[in-house]
Amino acid sequence: MKVGELPDALLAAGKHTATTEELLRLTGLGQSALHSGLHRLRQNGSIISPARGLYAVVPAQYRAWGAPPPEWFIDAMMTHLGRDYYIALLTAAAMHGAAHHAPQSFQVITDREVANRVLGRNRLRFYTSHHTLQVAKERRTGPSGYLQVGTRETTALDLVQYAPHSGGLDNVATILIELGELDGATLGHIAASRPQAIPRRLGWLIERYRPDVALDWLRIVARPGKGDPTLLEPGGRRTGRLERNWWLRVNTLVEPDL
Repeated sequence: MKVGELPDALLAAGKHTATTEELLRLTGLGQSALHSGLHRLRQNGSIISPARGLYAVVPAQYRAWGAPPPEWFIDAMMTHLGRDYYIALLTAAAMHGAAHHAPQSFQVITDREVANRVLGRNRLRFYTSHHTLQVAKERRTGPSGYLQVGTRETTALDLVQYAPHSGGLDNVATILIELGELDGATLGHIAASRPQAIPRRLGWLIERYRPDVALDWLRIVARPGKGDPTLLEPGGRRTGRLERNWWLRVNTLVEPDL
């Protein structure tokens, strides 16, 4: 098979990604000849390389974007890199139907560091957590295979923990309102492995903006009265109303955009 035929041949076989080793077998070429051909395909926009040794086909409808949507290659990319991962934060919230504002980047949480990437119009942003194996995830079917997506409860906790990367507390509150059904017991279970500040902040937000969610388990994990009160806005002023139910110092104003 000629290198120039690879994009159409892969798509015809239902594949959107391939490793260098797979392409060597398909073409029967040596490393040098294959890489020269792949360089030409990258120049004409037929393929991209989201990671060294991995290539993704750019279907014709996405050539103007410079890359297919990340959903088409993220699972293959993370498998190739040997990273556990899940789609998170604003990207996961949008997948759960909370898309008040379209995410400006594709956000992923991984178990080990991965460099951020810009691929065509796509901005991929990676955040490291040692709890990716333990968090609740959903296995969804994507355009070219399966995707790991944080559940609604995981997403709610992540949004609070990574609030600066989620548009701030105003935007977090907006998303929580739109996020759909949340199970209070599951929130409490997941929150037990997070820093204590996270269930305190989340509990306070949910109490105000999601009165449909039971908070008994989350309050147990938050342990009000233990240690110093948590600041609602990390790094903000250390004054403000003390919410004893959550042992939280309300040092900023939260205004959802709804």
